[in-house]
Order: sequence, then structure tokens, then C-alpha cells
Amino acid sequence: VQLQASGGGLVQAGGSLRLSCAASGGTISSVAMGWFRQAPGKEREFVAAIGWNGGITYYGDSVKGRFTISRDNAKNTVYLQMNSLKPEDTAVYSCAAYEQAYPGTGLVEGVQYWGQGTLVTVSS
Repeated sequence: VQLQASGGGLVQAGGSLRLSCAASGGTISSVAMGWFRQAPGKEREFVAAIGWNGGITYYGDSVKGRFTISRDNAKNTVYLQMNSLKPEDTAVYSCAAYEQAYPGTGLVEGVQYWGQGTLVTVSS
């Protein structure tokens, strides 16, 4: 499975962006999907994850209430709606496909496929 993230760009603080992650070469409809981000000089950070059918979602503390993850299994695509963006949200955002229908307990274990990232820059 190949994952391609898109939708990044430059936005002012307080603005919104919607990221998309399109899968090809296989279906993602039976596995959990997630978004991670990595800012310059920092470790990769969990952002959000969603169960196989969209029935359950998980969020990192820093994005709760501002970001929303969703999926369209018919389109083999996962989305990340980002609202009320802050300069500290600046990072490369990557999508990931887990091995199972739900993420592992720590939300970072069990990733089987990683996609190439898309850069989000939030100006103050």
C-alpha cells in the first residue's frame, strides 16, 4: 500500500487546512489510519487516529478540540481537518496505516505503512 498526503501549505494563525491521504495499491478499509507530524528538530508526534469504520477516533492532547480525523473507505482516503491553527502546529504531516482494525494501545505502535508527508506552515 502506498500512501500520499496532500493539502499542506502556508496559513495564518487561526486559519484552517484540510489534509488528505490517498491510498493506492491496496485497500485501507479494514485497518486503522493515523496522522503524525514532525517539526524541525523534534521527534515525531502522534496527531490523530481513526478505527477501520470511523466509529472511534483518537487525538493527541495538543490538537484535541481543533483537529478532526475522518475517512471515506469508498475513496480509500483519510482526512485531517485542522482548525484554529497555531504556529506550533508547523510540521511535516504524514499519514500511516496500522496493521489492525484499531491502533495499538500506545497509538504509535502497530503502524505498517507510512506515507510521504506534506508540509504545514502556520505563520503568526
